[in-house]
Amino acid sequence: MLPDIAEIKRRRKRLGVTQKEIAAVAGVSQSLIAKIEAGKIKPTYVNVKNIIEALDSLEKEEKMAAKDIMNTKPMSVKKSDKVEKAIAIMNRSGYSQLPVLERGHVIGTISERTILDVVANGKDFAEILNKSVESVMNESLPTVQEAEHIDAVSTLLKTNHAVLVTKGGKVVGIITKADLFKIVKKK
Repeated sequence: MLPDIAEIKRRRKRLGVTQKEIAAVAGVSQSLIAKIEAGKIKPTYVNVKNIIEALDSLEKEEKMAAKDIMNTKPMSVKKSDKVEKAIAIMNRSGYSQLPVLERGHVIGTISERTILDVVANGKDFAEILNKSVESVMNESLPTVQEAEHIDAVSTLLKTNHAVLVTKGGKVVGIITKADLFKIVKKK
């Protein structure tokens, strides 16, 4: 059973979306939404169903948090690990960067780019493989709490390759741009 048609306007306003935005998600015209909200027409069941489903979808998205899309088994290395081990993990996992952790807390990041930059600066690759991760690591990836809204994560991913998710100060997950694209694909 569908909710009262009057709920459409109330829910739309609570979400802070325009008639045009909800119409686009629902696959109907903005003028249809306006007429329904003004009580000028009696819409078809299919149109109301599509609008309600669009509102449901936007409400679910509004509540989506970092914990909902994070990879719960982030690959990582310790600062004392050799660069060779970090490269092997990156090759196996498909990640281009890894957090460097000590007792579950992030202290830095090692990435393909960092390693390539060191090689480009004239260091011998064989020599780099035997160095500790600590000797070539960069600043850590940004972190967010599990409950952080997905919009904040999205903003961080505009300028970072990944975002670490923490709980009680310890890393419990990682979100990459690819993880964010999975959400878009579902829509």
